Amino acid sequence: MAMKNPSHPGRVVRTMCLEPHGLTVTAAADWLDVSRQALNNLVNQKSAMSADMAIRLEKGFGIKAEMWLNMQLAFDLANAYRNARAIHVKPFKAAA
Repeated sequence: MAMKNPSHPGRVVRTMCLEPHGLTVTAAADWLDVSRQALNNLVNQKSAMSADMAIRLEKGFGIKAEMWLNMQLAFDLANAYRNARAIHVKPFKAAA
């Protein structure tokens, strides 16, 4: 079952959290108490959303941590399905 093309959560952080509030990555990283590099990697889609970052975003912007983590899961699963043909597993059949 192929999934659509879900957005990386970092892209959503940029468009829903940083840009509307006029926050730079540096300012937002200071405010969220994370390194500039960690937030930069997330918003530039070079790293995944962690549970820790999801909680920080929930506390900072009021968007539930579960939403951020579900978004990451959907993104990862869609990418895995794109490569599903390379996964060779036979269906399990229990012995009679």
